[in-house]
Amino acid sequence: MARLRLLTAGESHGPLLTALLEGLPAGLALDVAAVDADLARRQHGYGRGGRMKIERDRVRFTGGLRGGETLGSPLAMTVENLDYGVWEKVMGPLEVDAEAAAKRRLSAPRPGHADLAGGLKYGRRDLRDVLERASARETAARVAAGAVCRQLLAAFGVEVRSGVLSVGPVASEEPREGWSFASLARVDEGSPFRAVDPALEPKMTQAVDAAAKAGDTLGGTLLVAARGVPPGLGSHVSWDRKLDGAIGQAMLSIPSVKAVSIGSGVSNAFAPGSLAHDPIAFTEERGFHRTKNRAGGLEGGITNGEDVLVVVFQKPISTLREGLPSVDLDTKAPHRAQYERSDVTAVPACGVIAEAMLAFVLADALLEKTGGDSMTEVRRNLEAFLAAQKAF
Repeated sequence: MARLRLLTAGESHGPLLTALLEGLPAGLALDVAAVDADLARRQHGYGRGGRMKIERDRVRFTGGLRGGETLGSPLAMTVENLDYGVWEKVMGPLEVDAEAAAKRRLSAPRPGHADLAGGLKYGRRDLRDVLERASARETAARVAAGAVCRQLLAAFGVEVRSGVLSVGPVASEEPREGWSFASLARVDEGSPFRAVDPALEPKMTQAVDAAAKAGDTLGGTLLVAARGVPPGLGSHVSWDRKLDGAIGQAMLSIPSVKAVSIGSGVSNAFAPGSLAHDPIAFTEERGFHRTKNRAGGLEGGITNGEDVLVVVFQKPISTLREGLPSVDLDTKAPHRAQYERSDVTAVPACGVIAEAMLAFVLADALLEKTGGDSMTEVRRNLEAFLAAQKAF
C-alpha cells in the first residue's frame, strides 16, 4: 500500500497554489532554501514566456512542520501567484466582475489543450474554468512537494537529476545505451537549456528563436535519473505495484508529456534479446549487479540497484500565436483558437518537474518498503533490509 499521497489545489491565475503531502515520517529536517531553489529552476530556461518574469516562486509551509522538522502529520505548503493582482476581478474565489470575466472568457478551444474535453466533461461553457487548472502553472506545487521528497531520499543516499537531450530537431547523437546518471554530470545548471550535451545549446537557441519568429512552439526529450536507489523497491506480484508503471503514470501526468521510456526501452524494441538485456555479475565489493543498464534500473517492476533511468518525451506547447483551426462554442462556426500567453518551449523546466515526480514515486516506494513513522525507524528498517540482501 502506498505511503505517500500528494494533492495539489489552485488555479493558474488564482490567489495561490497549495500542496498537501501526507505520509512523511517525523523528524525529517527540511531545507526551505533548497525547496525555493528547485522552484527557481522550474522558472528558468530559454524560450519561457512573460509569466516567468512576473512570478518569484517561494514556498510557505503552513502545517506539518515545527522548528524545521516534519511532525508526521500532513505537510501543507503554498506558492503565491503574484499575477493574481491583475486577475482578481476575473479569478476571485468568491466574487468576479462580470464585465472583466466576459472579456477573458474562452470560447474557442485550443487544439492539444484540455479546453474542449474538460468543458464537455464538467459542463463549463467558459473554458477558462478548465484551462486555469489544466495549466502547467500547477506544477509549481508539485515541484515544491517533490523538493521535499528529494530531501527525504537524500537522507538515504539517493540523488535525482535531469538534463535535456533534445529541443525540436536539435538532438544528441549519443546512443541511448550510453546514457547514464553520470551523463548528467555534464549538465550546467546555470545554462538556459541544461543540455546533457552542452555543445548543442547554440543550435537549440537558434531553433527556439526560429520557432518564436514563426509563432510556433517546440517540444523535446529529457533524461531524468536517480542514483543510489536501493534494490527491492516496487513489486512484481500485482500490476499496480510495478514501479515502472508508477513512474510512467507520474511522468505522463506532466502537461505536454506524451511518451516515456524506461532505460533503453524504445531502442530495445528493435534489438534482439541477446542485446536488449543486462548480464548479471557478482563481486564481494558490489554484490549482485548488472554489467549494463539497458533496463534502466528496473526489472519486473522492481528496482535492481542500478541507476533508475527515464527518458521523457514532451510535445510542443499547444498554445500558438496564430491559433489552429477550431470551433466557437456559441456559434459552432469555424474559428481560430484563442491565444493565451505562453512559452515557445518548456523542455528545460519539464526536466525539473520530472525530477519532482520521480522523487515522489521513489520516496513513496521507499516508505512502502521500509515502513516506519519516524526517520529513525525508516533508517533502521532500511539498514536491516540491505544487510539481509548483502547476506543473500
